[in-house]
Amino acid sequence: MRLILIFILFTIISCSNKAEKVQSSTSEKTGESLVAILDTIWKTEQEPIRLRDSLGKVHGYESVEFQKQNDVYHRNHDINEKKILEILDMQGWPSKNIIGEQGNLTICNVLQHSGVEIRIKYLPTMRQAVEEKELVPRLLARAEDRLATDRGDLQIYGGQIKYYPETKSFNVWPIIDPANVDQRRAEIGLEPMAEFLSNLRNPLEWNLEKQIKRTEEFKKEKENRNK
Repeated sequence: MRLILIFILFTIISCSNKAEKVQSSTSEKTGESLVAILDTIWKTEQEPIRLRDSLGKVHGYESVEFQKQNDVYHRNHDINEKKILEILDMQGWPSKNIIGEQGNLTICNVLQHSGVEIRIKYLPTMRQAVEEKELVPRLLARAEDRLATDRGDLQIYGGQIKYYPETKSFNVWPIIDPANVDQRRAEIGLEPMAEFLSNLRNPLEWNLEKQIKRTEEFKKEKENRNK
């Protein structure tokens, strides 16, 4: 009887160990698959953007060449967005230990390019990821700035640059309290505005006095629209 009990106990332990190995192998494979999926999303999301912007610089941002490549980008984005939302809905924000900073950047970039409703929906998920130290604060700040600009509000950290057709040039979207924007940026690990703008693919100049004026004009225009 004792031998039978020992045999049963040994069998249970052996099966448990096998199950743990299978589970570990499955988790590792899932992580590898997730990284591969995110790598593909990054390439198909970013390469059309870079080509589109290059064409815009050469032919103009309202040219046929620019528009054709913009259409390619949007087709890719629709596919990528669906994949990202499936990941977030099924498992929440993935662990940084699995996907790394590049994976986080990929997810944030796709969300950044999505519609306002989607970004509002997943903003709490991003905030939770920051609280759990799975996501760096600067990516959340970028998302908040983008959402503010699309809502027609002043941005907080100055990360959003817009193309203005009336001047056919790019400029910073107006900022809340521009005089203290560098302090806010430093608090989340971002460089000063002047450095940020000088390092852009198409560098811009940071002129605090002009930006303060633009912010005041923006606020007055918004007040007039709301009357």
